[in-house]
Amino acid sequence: MLRKLPPALTEIARLTGAGKLGEATALIQRHLQGGLQGDGLRDDGPAAGRAAPGTRQRRTGLGDTLRDLAARAKSGGFGLPGNGPAVSVPDGASFTTGSYSGPAGTRGYKLYIPANRNVQPLPLIVMLHGCTQSPDDFAAGTGMNALAEEFGCLVVYPEQPSSANPQKCWNWFRPEDQRRDQGEPSLLAGITRQILRDHPADPTRVYIAGLSAGGAAAAVMGAAYPDLYAAVGVHSGLPVGIAADVPSAFAAMRQGAPATLPPVRPIPTIVFHGDQDRTVHPNNADAVAAQVTASVSGLRVTVQDGQTGGGRAYRRTLHSDAADRILCERWTVLGGGHTWMGGSPSGSHTDPGGPDASREMLRFFLTHRLGESVS
Repeated sequence: MLRKLPPALTEIARLTGAGKLGEATALIQRHLQGGLQGDGLRDDGPAAGRAAPGTRQRRTGLGDTLRDLAARAKSGGFGLPGNGPAVSVPDGASFTTGSYSGPAGTRGYKLYIPANRNVQPLPLIVMLHGCTQSPDDFAAGTGMNALAEEFGCLVVYPEQPSSANPQKCWNWFRPEDQRRDQGEPSLLAGITRQILRDHPADPTRVYIAGLSAGGAAAAVMGAAYPDLYAAVGVHSGLPVGIAADVPSAFAAMRQGAPATLPPVRPIPTIVFHGDQDRTVHPNNADAVAAQVTASVSGLRVTVQDGQTGGGRAYRRTLHSDAADRILCERWTVLGGGHTWMGGSPSGSHTDPGGPDASREMLRFFLTHRLGESVS
């Protein structure tokens, strides 16, 4: 007969399965600190009470199991391999692991389902991490899960493995990864469609955003799948089609985009870039805006200068039509580097000084639905 698990270990397994890694870690640590005596868990194994005075007893059984779980939690060992910091999940919500496979391969992802899902179907935001990052790291740094809880959205974080790129960058510069239904675009579209099929997501309110290489990949996805994504967010990224290999990618990153850009179908796009970015030249942000607005005539350009509560200055440039519908919104953050603006220090490559790119992107996204057009 199977032995029944002690209540504490059962609860740890439940929390981990629900994606509540912070709560699971806290429970593990609480039982370790308490000597594992509660809920039937003991740290001394079957030989309790038989060790000679002054000798150290060998820890076995469930005590070792919990210590292993604690070590894995601290090192980011839950969920996807090397997934970064634990992301807290409120009661009723979940942050779970999934994967999608297609002709171009397989990609894993983390999906946040909010507790706040009273009004359905829910908008879906696809978040593409930058180089060296992971889904958990990107979720922690951008704080998008908390905003999804506030506004009632699904958020999916596809993962680029090191087997596809040694630095875990999305391969936005390779020809085969810039085309519809090929390479990485086919995998990202496949993940998006899988979420739409399996969860109460609104197909008219699907959005995609990313940082750096993820931002460039998001721009590619918007151009390749204007029938799937209603709007795009490009943070510290590059326009579509300006590179065909690694050397041309580095040239665009260091020197900026060329004067002539390949045409793309216009799609509502919000752009964030720091004017002191030393990794991706800031004029790439201008190029993204120019590329998505090039084929639309009669747009009015409005420039707004502002400051965050902490004194960080920014310039917001709006490209809108006669009905004040905004096709492109470009934020230039003065003094900003190659980081996600307004992000949390719990994730990598973030600048807590703001402005809050996640909130502004979500605000922009939710004003657009698939099928609407700017005239």
